[in-house]
Amino acid sequence: MKKFTALLLALVMMMSLMACGGDKPTESKAPAESKEVTQSQAPAESKEPEENKPEPITLRIGYMPNYASLWGVLSAMEQGCFEEEGITIELTEFGDGPSEISAMEGGSIDLAYIGKGAHRLCILGNAVIFAPSSVHTVDKVVCMPDSGIKTVEDLKGKTIAYNAGSSSESTFNNALKVAGLTTDDVTAMSLSIDNIVPAAVSDTIDAAVCWNPYSGQILQQVEGSYEIEFADGSTNISSWICLPKYAEENHDILVRFSRALYKGMDWGSKEENYDTVAQYCADRTKTSLESNQLQLGDAHWFNVADLTSGLKDGTIKKYYEGMQNDMVQNENIKPEEAKEDVSEFVLFDVMEEALK
Repeated sequence: MKKFTALLLALVMMMSLMACGGDKPTESKAPAESKEVTQSQAPAESKEPEENKPEPITLRIGYMPNYASLWGVLSAMEQGCFEEEGITIELTEFGDGPSEISAMEGGSIDLAYIGKGAHRLCILGNAVIFAPSSVHTVDKVVCMPDSGIKTVEDLKGKTIAYNAGSSSESTFNNALKVAGLTTDDVTAMSLSIDNIVPAAVSDTIDAAVCWNPYSGQILQQVEGSYEIEFADGSTNISSWICLPKYAEENHDILVRFSRALYKGMDWGSKEENYDTVAQYCADRTKTSLESNQLQLGDAHWFNVADLTSGLKDGTIKKYYEGMQNDMVQNENIKPEEAKEDVSEFVLFDVMEEALK
């Protein structure tokens, strides 16, 4: 009986020691597991956003000092859309589209905005279009106070200043076409865009075909000057372009830029933001807010809905087809130079991918 009691006490003591010994691993193990979870999860949470951030890039952008050129890109810049894409924008001013394309060919800029006239060089293969910006439905001619010009028919016998190779020349040709005139019926004066305003101020021309801000400067500086409007059914579209080689090598960059640009355009195309965008443009071009507000009616400013539906139903493609047809009819390009499919110089795949 004593032996049994002693054995029972020994077993109780052994079980007690085992229980105490089991507590130690539990106490030391819990902090170890907690520490391991914290160390493995915390870096993952802070590292994940870094991995998702796009690679930072800087893009050198060519623009012209007017609302049509700047409205979309400045809206995207000011609203942080490019920052979301990891893009830093460097802006450089140019007088016209052909000068921008020359700069791209020289390697000083990457992308640029162009008006209708410079699209001729896209058709000829010097550049490709990757994003639309706006479409103009009405064209204007700036007339001097004593010119006697009331309609485009009155251009006959007058001295008309224009800028060759740009949208100015396209508009000039369209005005003559509507009036049933040719260049033989007028005195056509081809000037650099910077010299058109001085020509108007010095009273050496009867009318000028140019775009804002130059047309606005004439209206401000030449007392009594005015604009006449005409429409010929032509397509006056503006776009964003790059060199063909750049597009081949930087498809993803074009998509990123376009995605940010479209977000900016969607914001800037809202009427409640017009004055704010006009102020952005005024600050950049060092012109008055009022002169930029006057340009708001120059075009239809594309938003995301316009572009999405327009790509789906073919409207955007028809704009570029119409623009090319206008250039053939106005002899800006030869019929054999026109492309059977505008997709040869318009990157619809970039547009569609950026809008997804």
